[in-house]
Amino acid sequence: MRTSLAPRAAVHSLARRVAVLGSSTLLLVAPFAASAHAEPTDTTRSSGSDVTQLSADELPADLVEAITRDLHISPQEYLDRAARAQELSSYAAEFRAEHPQEFAGAWMGLDGHPVVAVTTTEAAQVAAQDGYRTHMAPVSLEGLEQSVGDFNSWVADLPREIASQVGSATIDVLNNQIVVDVANSPVGRALDLPTLIANIKVQLSNFGPVPVDRAVMGGDSYVTAAKPLVDTPGEEIGVCSFGFNGVDRNGNAVNISAGHCDPAPGANAGVYLPNRANIDASLEVGRFARSEIGGDDTIDYSLIRLNDAGIRAGLDRPVVRGAGGSTLTVTGTAVPVVGAPICKSGQTSSFTCGVVSSDRVEAQLMTFDGAAHIVRGFAGTACTLAGDSGGAIVTGTLALGITSGSNSSDAPNCTEANAVLAFDGGTSNLGIPIRNILDTANASSGGGLGAGLSVRTGATGA
Repeated sequence: MRTSLAPRAAVHSLARRVAVLGSSTLLLVAPFAASAHAEPTDTTRSSGSDVTQLSADELPADLVEAITRDLHISPQEYLDRAARAQELSSYAAEFRAEHPQEFAGAWMGLDGHPVVAVTTTEAAQVAAQDGYRTHMAPVSLEGLEQSVGDFNSWVADLPREIASQVGSATIDVLNNQIVVDVANSPVGRALDLPTLIANIKVQLSNFGPVPVDRAVMGGDSYVTAAKPLVDTPGEEIGVCSFGFNGVDRNGNAVNISAGHCDPAPGANAGVYLPNRANIDASLEVGRFARSEIGGDDTIDYSLIRLNDAGIRAGLDRPVVRGAGGSTLTVTGTAVPVVGAPICKSGQTSSFTCGVVSSDRVEAQLMTFDGAAHIVRGFAGTACTLAGDSGGAIVTGTLALGITSGSNSSDAPNCTEANAVLAFDGGTSNLGIPIRNILDTANASSGGGLGAGLSVRTGATGA
């Protein structure tokens, strides 16, 4: 989990240690058993999301390569599925509001068709009439969410040495159950899970070249420390990835990254562009203005307030980086939908792609001080390595979230991660939804930094 930046000692790839996200979230290999219906018709309710995207021929070449390599679909199908997922999200939200006890989840099938899960035949008929495939399930999503809350309350009351053996609790809408990761250890195997919480399944887990565009952007690396770099030992310097560039209604320029990357919450730790020849000479481009891990919002995010040097360096642009210095323009924001295609950008592994495997995961995030924080987000199958934390996750060309953790952070590369984890469900990454971050930042701003925060977006082509 460390990255060496010469000539200083090895540098932490994460400012704080992140709990391993169990591979139990990788559930899209399960059969859908959905009855077939036509694609959503004109009666489908319109999406509230901004789904304006770039055209397929405007995507950077290395993103196209990642899409075809990791998803085995064309770039146009990638964009189409991302748009359909946002339409499904809007429909599902309205459907749930009207049928709270009958709605059991929604997802994109592996074939790209949207599916709505319900608990009654009457609700299935409504969704079918609106043009969606349906899937019958025994428990409503509301019931599953209650089970997650009950389970986390039970874990919170356990002794610390026992609670540390419990990982994420994931809502698996495909199989209508809660999946809990428990460490494959003597304590984990002996854990007496509560029998009164329904629908719980337990799974044991084992926890370049010169850039074309030299300007810094989302997905590039930064280093940070609680003290000035010159006064900080190498092992106390953290490395994370820039996420999405943003601006609030007061004109404050920020970068949205992971909260666990802040080495000293509340102390305005500096954020620097790493000078690999002399880490002490790294350029300060901003400071952590706010960070949150867990808490009432169960979120992992930070706002890096950019200085003039950060803006001059390029952190006021709506772009994220892929491999070889290519750039992807961000055109809007989106919400996670199970089965939707995603690609993530990070300083270690560049573009890698996958799908959303769960739109709600609650996991313990462990920090270096030994504290455990419950963080809520979504799970995806894109390979994510150490140092990618804080980086941007997109669906189509829409901002979806930032990287919080993964089960492959210790792997040297994605090829080895995929090979080693293939028999344990594959790679899995935890993302924090960008819409949740924007809402939380605005609500906690008090009218100051973060008020009316939005992601910087660029115009699509003609």
